[in-house]
Amino acid sequence: MNETTGFHTSTAPADVVRRQYLASAHGDLEALRATLADDVEWTEMAGFPLAGTYRTPDGVTANVMEQLGKEWDDWTAHDDTYVVDGENVVVLARYTATNKATGKDINVRVAHHFVVRGGLIVRFEQFVDTAKVREAMPA
Repeated sequence: MNETTGFHTSTAPADVVRRQYLASAHGDLEALRATLADDVEWTEMAGFPLAGTYRTPDGVTANVMEQLGKEWDDWTAHDDTYVVDGENVVVLARYTATNKATGKDINVRVAHHFVVRGGLIVRFEQFVDTAKVREAMPA
């Protein structure tokens, strides 16, 4: 990250989303919350272990990121391809992690749809092969 590019303060939708991934990868929940609007709607896909819609930055980190950290080692979303259309950002990515209870690894493709307004993420929706994640979890 180059400070001279304004990346850290940019309100461009792709930059805001990229900051969210970097904060998540570093376990920096404060920085992650700073990318989320107060009225954010964060939806984890039906069938995913944390399925549901969470609101508020604290609600998202407490119910998603902190819970993932309790059940998985090294949970990481590796973002690789961004498709941007105005306030919509679709990211093709990959989840990797090791389940703490079973020791089984995951390496699964995922797509994320973000809506960014005013420099903050207002909506998130996850698309993932939930069966691949569940295969690594205890029965």
